[in-house]
Amino acid sequence: MRKNKKFNHLGRTSAHRKAMLSNMANSLIFHKRITTTLAKAKALRLYVEPLITKSKNDTTHSRRLVFSLLKSKAAVSELFREIALKVGERPGGYTRILKTGNRQGDNAEMCIIELVDFNENMLKAKDAKKPARRSRRGGKKKATVATTTTVDNTASEVKEPAAKKAAEAKTSEPKAAAKKVVKKESKPEEGKEEKK
Repeated sequence: MRKNKKFNHLGRTSAHRKAMLSNMANSLIFHKRITTTLAKAKALRLYVEPLITKSKNDTTHSRRLVFSLLKSKAAVSELFREIALKVGERPGGYTRILKTGNRQGDNAEMCIIELVDFNENMLKAKDAKKPARRSRRGGKKKATVATTTTVDNTASEVKEPAAKKAAEAKTSEPKAAAKKVVKKESKPEEGKEEKK
């Protein structure tokens, strides 16, 4: 009887199941993605994610714990050197399961299980799709152009930063608005000097 045993036994004895999950975890660490059945992938996810979490803390004790499950020095060194560096910021969810349909012979549900941070295509698509953050009520925010100008007191010439000149070359409206502001500010000063 099952009696509240929560994990999938996969139709194998415990020794067979542990050896199979260890071999699948080694393959996932070396190749970064493997194709398997959905039931095995879900069991593998429960097996390999705690190992990846242990690999973030690179100590002798955590290496020995991981080695006791993987039984491969090469897989342990790959996990602690390469994978732990990439997933260092991620707080969990290191694997992704993508369903691929049913197998021809026995109609078993097949899938691909992969390490999330090693799928370059999905990472590029995610970065390209990411829109600029906007506030909830505000519409599209216009790019603000720095409109600071300095007035030289001796020659009364307007000096503009090079960045502003490049931005104003694209659009003529900000330039005209900046000139109007400068003229309005400079006229009263000239008038005061004449009265004195």
